[in-house]
Amino acid sequence: MKQTGTILALAGLASMAHGHGFVTTPKARMPGTAFQEACGQQMYYNQKADNYGNIQGELQIAKGQSDYNAAKCNVWLCKGFKFEDNKDNVFQYTPGQTVSFDVDVRAPHTGVANVSVVDTTSNTVIGQPLKSWTDYASVASGVKESDKKFSVTLPTDLGSKCSKPGACVLQWYWFAQSIDQTYESCVDFTVGGSGAGFASVASQPASSAASVAGATASSTATGIAVTSTPKTGNNVAAPSGFATSAKPSATSVSVSASSPAGSTVAIPIHGTAEEKLNWVASLLQTLIKYTA
Repeated sequence: MKQTGTILALAGLASMAHGHGFVTTPKARMPGTAFQEACGQQMYYNQKADNYGNIQGELQIAKGQSDYNAAKCNVWLCKGFKFEDNKDNVFQYTPGQTVSFDVDVRAPHTGVANVSVVDTTSNTVIGQPLKSWTDYASVASGVKESDKKFSVTLPTDLGSKCSKPGACVLQWYWFAQSIDQTYESCVDFTVGGSGAGFASVASQPASSAASVAGATASSTATGIAVTSTPKTGNNVAAPSGFATSAKPSATSVSVSASSPAGSTVAIPIHGTAEEKLNWVASLLQTLIKYTA
């Protein structure tokens, strides 16, 4: 038990070091069992310990996992967080409704950001971003109040696109260019009705489920592919030039069958200190499960 307590303490310290931003209002998608099955055990424990982390950190962890499925994880859509884990957390809005956001930004890192309605099937932005920043969480000015608290107005021309649970999400997207890190939070919602209203239920999860996924695309047109090059104020699927295959390979060490991983674990020897702490946190969370 003493060993477990020590591991837990270390995991807590590691997780505090790397999380930088997440939407707290409205309640955003969180990791669950569907996320674990698609993205792997280490990534799951890492995000359970600190869901504020960045996508590049998740991919660094994925390199050391034998149970990571890139296609099923779809990490550039809502950080891989799944609608199946968040069916009880769906908001019901009306066309033209104003939605207030609170974002917890724990550290400034200069970049661009936006909030958009995303089609989860194609992982593309529907229409224009609802709000954009060209200088978000700047190191020079610090995190401004307007970076953390703001409102967006839902489009009035969505038609039936977002009427079914799982079809759309409100995505907060922050690409911290200064450190090459990407943060996303996705709010599941449905939209229906013909006028303003539902203010009372907008702050409460709807009884039915609405799903959505965060996607990235240009703000100049509807349905632009998420693989486009990053542009100021736009959503993008990945920072320009970033690919897991382009990163230096990690050193692999064998782990015995009786160990938590039960396979080869890749120890990152390249990347930022934050990415390494990210990896340590996920590994410690895995050890906790098997020593408890």
